[in-house]
This record gives sequence, C-alpha cells and structure tokens, in this order.
Amino acid sequence: MKAAGARIVTKLKHSKKGSHMHTPPGFNTVTPYFFVDGAKRFIDFLVEGLGGTEVGRHMKGDRIANAQVRLGTSTVMVSDSTTDFPVMSASYYLYVEDTEASMQRAIDAGASPIMPVTDMPYNDRQGGVKDRFGNVWWISQRLVDGPY
Repeated sequence: MKAAGARIVTKLKHSKKGSHMHTPPGFNTVTPYFFVDGAKRFIDFLVEGLGGTEVGRHMKGDRIANAQVRLGTSTVMVSDSTTDFPVMSASYYLYVEDTEASMQRAIDAGASPIMPVTDMPYNDRQGGVKDRFGNVWWISQRLVDGPY
C-alpha cells in the first residue's frame, strides 16, 4: 500500500520516440461515457438537472453517435445505445457548491431522491438521486479544503 498522498506515475509505451498522450481540453484521463436509450433526453437532464453545458454533438443519421457535456471541470460523453453498445447504467460522484440546491435541481429535472442530504463522516455534505436512465448520482459538497 502506498503512503497517503503518494503519486502514482504510469509510463506509456509509444510507437514513436518522443510522442506523448494528448487529452482534449476539458477531458480527464478517465472520462465517463454514457450509452443510453434517448441520448437527447439524457443530455437535457445533464444540462437542466445537473447544470452541464453541451459542448459538442456528432450525429449518425438521426442517432447521437457522440455528444460531449461539461459538468464543472469534467467532460462526459453520451451516445444513443445500439445493439453493439447497449444501455449501461452506473454510479457517479458529482461535486457541487450547494448540495441542497443541486439536489432540488436534479429532482425538478426528473431524478428520484434515493438518499436525503446528510453530513457524512468523511467531510462531505451529500445526497443521492437516480435519474430516469438508471444512473445513480451522489451529489456532494466538500466541507473542508483537504483530502479525505
């Protein structure tokens, strides 16, 4: 086990000497990618319910092949599900400035509450909702400026 605060460094193998990994602006090394039935409605929830901003959309016919939505400092990707890439729901942790207001915004946009806002022992004020697409969102406000 590594000591608290230790950095993990990963070396990437490259086909060309001196090449390096490029991450698009607004993206992180790990980026959530949602496959949903009804990507347009899901994007509407991300924007209206979670305060996101749609920053890009690529269509394949009438299907959303890939859209990007900015949530705070992170960008997520969204596509309409297909036979090859079926619906996948998961759980996400979203940091916000005001837990109560953010929870209410998500509920007003169609999410169902699953946990009331509570001060947690790890110094987060947190509540939980489930969106209409089966994803769980832990909406959390950090109460201290420091690590867990």
